Amino acid sequence: MVLLALLPIALILVLMLTFRWGASRAGAAGYLLALVLAWRVFGLGPEGLAYAHTKALLLSLDVLLIVWAAYLLYRVADEAGAIVIFGEMLPHLTADRGMQALLIGWAFASFLQGVGGFGVPVAVVAPLLVGLGFSPLAAVVVPSIGHGWAVTFGSLGSSFQALLAATGLPEAVLAPPAALFLALAGMLTGFTVLYAAEGWSAARRLWRPALLMGLAMGGTLYLVAGFGPWHIGSFSAGLVGLTVGFFLARRHTGAQQVRRATFDARALALALAGYLVLLIIILAVQFIAPWKAFLGRVVLTASFPEIRTALGYITPAGTGRRIALFRHTGALLFYAAVAAYILYARTGRYRPDALRRILGQTAHKMMASSVGILTMVAMSILMQHAGMTEAIAQGLARAVGGAYPLISPWIGALGAFMTGSNTNSNVVFAALQMRTAELLRCSVPLILAAQTAGGALGSIIAPTKVIVGASTGGMAGKEGEVMRHLGLFVALHLLLISLLAILGLWLGL
Repeated sequence: MVLLALLPIALILVLMLTFRWGASRAGAAGYLLALVLAWRVFGLGPEGLAYAHTKALLLSLDVLLIVWAAYLLYRVADEAGAIVIFGEMLPHLTADRGMQALLIGWAFASFLQGVGGFGVPVAVVAPLLVGLGFSPLAAVVVPSIGHGWAVTFGSLGSSFQALLAATGLPEAVLAPPAALFLALAGMLTGFTVLYAAEGWSAARRLWRPALLMGLAMGGTLYLVAGFGPWHIGSFSAGLVGLTVGFFLARRHTGAQQVRRATFDARALALALAGYLVLLIIILAVQFIAPWKAFLGRVVLTASFPEIRTALGYITPAGTGRRIALFRHTGALLFYAAVAAYILYARTGRYRPDALRRILGQTAHKMMASSVGILTMVAMSILMQHAGMTEAIAQGLARAVGGAYPLISPWIGALGAFMTGSNTNSNVVFAALQMRTAELLRCSVPLILAAQTAGGALGSIIAPTKVIVGASTGGMAGKEGEVMRHLGLFVALHLLLISLLAILGLWLGL
């Protein structure tokens, strides 16, 4: 039964890695196979199928509200030239190649992951680095490594929201260990970025800036995402990294004469305006109780009865995901997008037909991702309700035993590699990881932290992301070379997460 239960996941792997199908097509195929197996082999009846699909729709909505609204806000800012302003200012701070890699390939890429995600960091940063004289290979590899640690709490937290939705566990339980793992991975990232840019010489020469920026960014992520508004964890960390990097860059200008950028304070304020509005909205809802209560009045949820399959597997009765429609992170992002659009429009930042381009490109970019998320969520929920996830978890527990924490992040990485995103990896594997941890009596929050950290880091090497970066960085047609160079860096970071998971369990965390 374990092998049969694994078939939908195996099918997605084969279709994406061998036949190079996209996540939406492969996800649909995996869903259809899971549907047939759940019904005909594992005995999930019509009532169970109906409830599973209803629950899947709720979970998908929970994630998609953030995915769409986060990208909409990014497009509102990008159409106003906000990203261009950053891109024009940063390269002129220093001529030191290693410092440029830290500032642009790491801090700026992390900031972009925090506010946009969806392949944006590498697509934006790679051509900037090529323009500064980096080789096309380094220009793609550096931001690919640089943004990975920020993925889980990037895109305004869409991947972490998927983890919450897939497991049903509260953010207060899952956020601290996930933030800790990723913060420590982030501290390592600066050194791997330097090595990718200029080898050991840069790592030895600039270890102090890398360490200081790593402590600042990692510490910010841990505090904000672990104990505060996790939606802005990576955004805050990236912003702090840019600030610290700004001052460090002026002390490491390099041997060449640097043409200082003319900093237009008004332009910089406008560039940040959309995200400052978001920050104000999130903090207001978080700490002003009347607002929080008012926006939380409308809640979308559903109650589900106990479901029993023909083979005797029971899904307990309970409520589905609770979505406070007007207080949801996606709603807050939408409010910020509307406010930012009005602000940018009134200050003359838009060309004609800006709104049409913003909405059109948002819909075009998000549609395929949405189909992939919908089908993979449906597949995951079907597998849970049919007992397929339970069968796989028991098989893993028997096969791996106490070594499971070592492989947990690699499972997350595999999910991100095959689906192209940490969000999808969390959707597909979070419930499996949680159940396996329960069977082995391991710390569930720790294993799930390893899952999402592994998924974040594994997404670096996902073919879909590599193709986007290669196309903008002058490496089109050489994606295999990019992936070979990224492989070692990804493995190093995943090994760190494996060791942290083992250490955490040993310490009883």
